[in-house]
Amino acid sequence: MTQGINITGSITKEFEEILTEPAMRFLTELTTKFQPELAQLLEKRKIFQARMDAGELPDFLEETRSIREGDWSILGIPEDLQDRRVEITGPVDRKMIINALNAKVRVFMADFEDSLSPTWPNVVNGQINLRDANNQDIEFTNEKGKVYKLDENPAMLIARVRGLHLPEKHLTIKIDGTEHFVPGCLFDFAMYFFHNYDTRKNRDSGVYYYVPKIESYLEAAWWSSVFSFTEDHFNAERGTIKATFLIETLPAVFQMDEILHAGKDHIVGLNCGRWDYIFSYIKTLKNHPDRVLPDRQIIGMDTPFLSAYSKLLIKTCHKRGALAMGGMAAFIPAKDAEQNAIVTEKVLSDKTLEASNGHDGTWVAHPGLADIAMDVFNKHIPQGMPNQMDVSRTDDPEFTAADLLAVPEGERTEAGLRTNIRVSIQYIEGWISGTGCVPIYGLMEDAATAEISRASIWQWIHNKKTLSNGKLVTKNLFREILKEELQVVRTEVGEERFADGRYSEAVTMMDKITTGDEMVDFLTLPAYEHL
Repeated sequence: MTQGINITGSITKEFEEILTEPAMRFLTELTTKFQPELAQLLEKRKIFQARMDAGELPDFLEETRSIREGDWSILGIPEDLQDRRVEITGPVDRKMIINALNAKVRVFMADFEDSLSPTWPNVVNGQINLRDANNQDIEFTNEKGKVYKLDENPAMLIARVRGLHLPEKHLTIKIDGTEHFVPGCLFDFAMYFFHNYDTRKNRDSGVYYYVPKIESYLEAAWWSSVFSFTEDHFNAERGTIKATFLIETLPAVFQMDEILHAGKDHIVGLNCGRWDYIFSYIKTLKNHPDRVLPDRQIIGMDTPFLSAYSKLLIKTCHKRGALAMGGMAAFIPAKDAEQNAIVTEKVLSDKTLEASNGHDGTWVAHPGLADIAMDVFNKHIPQGMPNQMDVSRTDDPEFTAADLLAVPEGERTEAGLRTNIRVSIQYIEGWISGTGCVPIYGLMEDAATAEISRASIWQWIHNKKTLSNGKLVTKNLFREILKEELQVVRTEVGEERFADGRYSEAVTMMDKITTGDEMVDFLTLPAYEHL
């Protein structure tokens, strides 16, 4: 017990450098003040979803029309955040951080969320690693003695905290006599700010974050209150904390103006979190049989509903003086020259579409893709300019709810079903084993892509959909194929890896979350119980 918070995770000497009395005192104040409202916001999500399940469709809010039609802008963007034409993302392990900061990119987004399995050591070691990265004295030596160090001009570091829904089960606190878990997002936010604010201030920089999975402007307002409280607590100027919010849920795309307005002192931009967005489309409209998606592999950003989402985000952001960030290229460069040429062409096409639409930057998952993305954005961003915020898209037709909800065309195939099952098995096994970023079939899979895979199958079963070969997708069919694909995975990973892994647990969990009468909100919630 320290400063009112009970720590149930182990504490090493290194962990004590993060879990200090002053840091825990700050976390206690933050949690006591903001956890009750967070609980209310999560309840509002359930109420909204119940309305969607009953037959409603998402739409723009009438009560906030004045904000959408008003003439206002965000507070501003610091100079060191204005050029973000290529960003790389990945988990917060030590070697990854060094390689990412040394990559030919503008920004590294250090991820406590979708690409991290939040074991207690992963979470606390991540804070240690980011502290050392901000101090620019981070080093790593591998088992062969190779030493990794930061180059002279590393990329800008931004931390992504966990979503509002995930608790940190190793920390509990009593509020008004009732014991609660400390929200994972507040732990990530507080520890990162506390241990890095002075360092970054001495470099004339702020403390920068990515905020994932918000579903409403009320959640953005909550975050802005957290930021303002923290700035006041440390006697920091308003706007010391800057955040980019991911628009990766279907409800949020209808409230982008409102989200920017609610957090205008701290928000610098919005990001197209495309994979989580597809997952959220499935989850939000899960009870609508006329809104069932085809194979996930054929849903690209040129699909009408995703194109409308991207263009509306750009139009909204640039109108308000905010950056409009593009999405992730999850590909991994291939060793085979022919296969790598295919990967290169796919990434080039994807990034060209984003840049030509007017995005100010984009994401890659591997340093080997950075040059491709950088070349594309260098061609589209005017020479001497840091971004494309002059692209207004004012000539676009008014995007409607129908545009954003349009169901993409395409088949549901048995091959797609089988791929979804294999990806889900391998990702869940990796996650519960402590790895949140898993290379599978040439893609760097994280929680978002695994969510689409398992949610698609649930949606097909729930809405009694038929595959292109005429087979009805039922629980029995799913279970038959699950058994078959488990053996495929076994062959692919090898007997030793399979025997050492947690594949039986992963399959049991996959079955439970896919065949249940209710769709599980996030697979990471039941998976968290396995850590």
